Amino acid sequence: MRYVHLGRTGVKVSRICLGTMNFGHYVTEADSHQILDHALALGVNFVDTANVYGGDKGRGTAEEYIGRWLMKDRAKREQIVLATKVYGAMSDDGINDRRLSAYHIRAACEDSLRRLQTDHIDLYQMHHVDRETGWDEIWQAMEQLVREGKVLYVGSSNFAGWHIVRANEIAARRNFMGIVSEQSLYHLANRAIESDLIPACETYGIGIIPWSPLGGGLLCGVLKKVKQGRRTEQGFLEKVERLRPQLEKYETLCSEIGHPPADVALAWMLVNPAITAPIVGPRTVQQLEQNVQASELTLESKVMQQLDEIWPGPGGPSPESYAW
Repeated sequence: MRYVHLGRTGVKVSRICLGTMNFGHYVTEADSHQILDHALALGVNFVDTANVYGGDKGRGTAEEYIGRWLMKDRAKREQIVLATKVYGAMSDDGINDRRLSAYHIRAACEDSLRRLQTDHIDLYQMHHVDRETGWDEIWQAMEQLVREGKVLYVGSSNFAGWHIVRANEIAARRNFMGIVSEQSLYHLANRAIESDLIPACETYGIGIIPWSPLGGGLLCGVLKKVKQGRRTEQGFLEKVERLRPQLEKYETLCSEIGHPPADVALAWMLVNPAITAPIVGPRTVQQLEQNVQASELTLESKVMQQLDEIWPGPGGPSPESYAW
């Protein structure tokens, strides 16, 4: 396993991040513990979750699964970089149990610490931009958590480039470290962040942690598996049909170079120096092993060029991507 710095911080994380969105939803607690154990054995030290994850088992379940896993062997806590998130509603009717008010950030952090059964969160991420709360209030709350030792670093998710700039400029004015990582939707079939977000993150030394790097199954050889599981959902089938010409070229290319489509998608992403670690959400140990194996794959420049032709991006950073 290879490791890189998390943005401009001194801490190092594995090139693959273990996502836990499926814990409690598609993955049982026993299986989630097995996946966590195996990830650690494979050298994956970066674990990402969120307070809202849990699926059918309810919000907070994923954090609870991780917490009970950590309680089995407390030494494991210092072997991982643990990330969770705040923003989403934690009930259906609560008024202040959502978004990024100082009130909710404090309460949500305490609840996450309790569920995770730890005294600190390594990376506390804002799950979405909050257009209703000012940055001075947000940073005041985060600064307090850092002073108390409950949070080490602050990250963001689903931010636009200009949100990154504004947030970190205000943080700098307060002599606070600000955002060190950003989780964004990014994969071969959706390269929108190359226009503004990636340049902003590179400028501020922010590590990018792509979510859905396999396009929700789209880049996993979907044309051969289109009748299985969630791939039978109408919205997904419509996307497959819309992108069929590109998918056919993509899967043919992967077959020609002798690597599974999912491996190629991850390897393509890891070539980009702006990318810290794509988040994978395996449901089985076997899927995890395949994802980790893909992180060691190196693609030839000719293959990278062919991938750009099949899945063209926005044309580089703006304004060149849309002007001259």
